[in-house]
Amino acid sequence: MNPNTAVWLFLSVQAVGIALWLTLAALNNLRDFAGSAAAVGATMAMQPLAQEPRIPTPLFSRALRSASLHRGALAALLLLQALGAALGWIGCHALLIQGDLAAARPWLNGALAFMSAALLAMHLSGLWFGYWIRQETLQLTHIALLLWTGVAFLLFNLIP
Repeated sequence: MNPNTAVWLFLSVQAVGIALWLTLAALNNLRDFAGSAAAVGATMAMQPLAQEPRIPTPLFSRALRSASLHRGALAALLLLQALGAALGWIGCHALLIQGDLAAARPWLNGALAFMSAALLAMHLSGLWFGYWIRQETLQLTHIALLLWTGVAFLLFNLIP
């Protein structure tokens, strides 16, 4: 395989992976909106910190128990994921079908921007609600996905 084909193939796999991740995340949140809203709500209400052994912390003053706020937060997240997925698939078409990285780049960058916005919203709100105390795996997942978006951005933009 020549180097240009190898680079195209690798970038294509990354582009499809990002578009698929955003699509599946959006579909999962849409398909089980109530369950996802409950999970978001548990973090926003800081329920993991109230489980035994209870963690006494002044952060409890930040807890939000409104189901409407939980659903609104998930709706905003779902919108970011859906918009990112749409842009990602347009970028994939330009890269895979047209073979044009320059044409794909703005679409893929848009997808990565929406993905980053969704992930930062989850990560920063999780930090606000103290998720690092009992939901460290979730926090590490958000960090890993943020790293992936950063590396993908560099890959899509530094390769001529």
